[in-house]
Amino acid sequence: MALEKKKGGVLPPDGGWGWMIVAGCFVVTVCTRAVTRCISIFFVEFQMHFAKDYSGTAWIHSLVDCTTMLCAPLGSLIGNRLSCRIAVILGGFLASIGLVLSSFATSLEYLYLSLGILTGLGFALCYTPAIAMVGVYFCERKALAYGIAMSGSGIGTFILAPVVQLLIEHYSWRGALLILGGFVSNLCVCGALLRPIILKEEEACPLPVDSECGYDGKPSEVNGMLTGKVAGIKSEADGNVRCLQSMQEYSFLLMPDFLVLAGSFFLLATGCSLPFVYLVPYALDVGVSHHNAAFLMSILGVIDIIGNISFGWLTDRRFLKKYRNICYLLAVGMEGLCCLFIPLLNTFVLLIPFSVLYGYFDGAYVALIPVVTSDVVGTTYLSSALGVVYFLHAVPYLVSPPIGGWLVDTTGTYTATFFLSGFALISSSLLLFVAFIIRHCQRKQKNCLSEDPKLESCEGKQVDYYNSKNKDLTIIIPATS
Repeated sequence: MALEKKKGGVLPPDGGWGWMIVAGCFVVTVCTRAVTRCISIFFVEFQMHFAKDYSGTAWIHSLVDCTTMLCAPLGSLIGNRLSCRIAVILGGFLASIGLVLSSFATSLEYLYLSLGILTGLGFALCYTPAIAMVGVYFCERKALAYGIAMSGSGIGTFILAPVVQLLIEHYSWRGALLILGGFVSNLCVCGALLRPIILKEEEACPLPVDSECGYDGKPSEVNGMLTGKVAGIKSEADGNVRCLQSMQEYSFLLMPDFLVLAGSFFLLATGCSLPFVYLVPYALDVGVSHHNAAFLMSILGVIDIIGNISFGWLTDRRFLKKYRNICYLLAVGMEGLCCLFIPLLNTFVLLIPFSVLYGYFDGAYVALIPVVTSDVVGTTYLSSALGVVYFLHAVPYLVSPPIGGWLVDTTGTYTATFFLSGFALISSSLLLFVAFIIRHCQRKQKNCLSEDPKLESCEGKQVDYYNSKNKDLTIIIPATS
């Protein structure tokens, strides 16, 4: 399977088998992100069975999220070196085994390893390669394709939240985890759909040293074996080539625009997981029934779908295509504002608008994360860039739910936890907004210089500017990216 790549570069199909890639990525997001969200439904059962508090139980959810994001570069590496198909099939097997083993848990520490780390590792190997494949198959309709693919998270949450609650009631939490393990094994089927292609811009360059020849271009063999000197040269050359390839794969890390985007993603990850972890416990705390609390997650999931697809379709329109970053920061900022109003919402009826608004803006920005990343780094580096982007989510996903649980245990309310989420999301949006303003001012200043009749702009070259006082004055205008 690793060698099953088509010869010759092609243009992104923008359809055809690409829709099967979208379908596969859709199911991957259902089996990874939706299942991760629904783990919070098990919290009350875990607390009762193991007699633990909120902060101890929250480590399970945070470990799943953290491991999924921390190992995202590993998924990118396997997808780049072998194939996305192998990465997803292997990840599906590990995730399924982790959930099945979790059904036999005897302590929270056991769940930390089986459900938190093993299942999270499986999700990591599936998530990034599947998302990257959508970006390979689509160009003109990329945002719409990602909107449909990422809507699996919302649809999965809508369907799985009440189903998981029913499974817990009928088969206990152990039986529910066992059934989820069988369901997640469908990731292996999704992996089989990921047919690899090579784009024209990704066609491999020739190696600097022929792997079978010496310096003179002629094979150096003794009885069919490479001589020791040439074998050493070959090994050293192969090592240099691999090192050079690795450096090229991550050269985007030096781009200022990507660094700003990475900082925004880090702040985003600090706040975005808390509402999914604590919405159901908060609803139960204010007197909402178990079924209605699970229904809030279902509402959030349905509106999440609308946000995925509608924002994807809108940002593919010609008049919004160049403003995708602005659409992204608006979605994140509005999501943060929703969290600041949570202290006013203490009934099921009042929590419904929160689920609607939060779900819509969550779906909007989730669909745009790979799109804005692709706009910054390009399709060639998308897989590696997504690995780094999701890696940045790891530490916030690990520490923010336990911090939120500690705030609940300390204050006795969920207000501080939701405020932490809201301020983190708003800060993420403000960082991109400030960067956008700075770029706009720089662009305006550059345009003013180019319009000056006394100063002819010639990037990267010397421009002689003679004035009445000093005719030898030379100004050097450096090239800008």
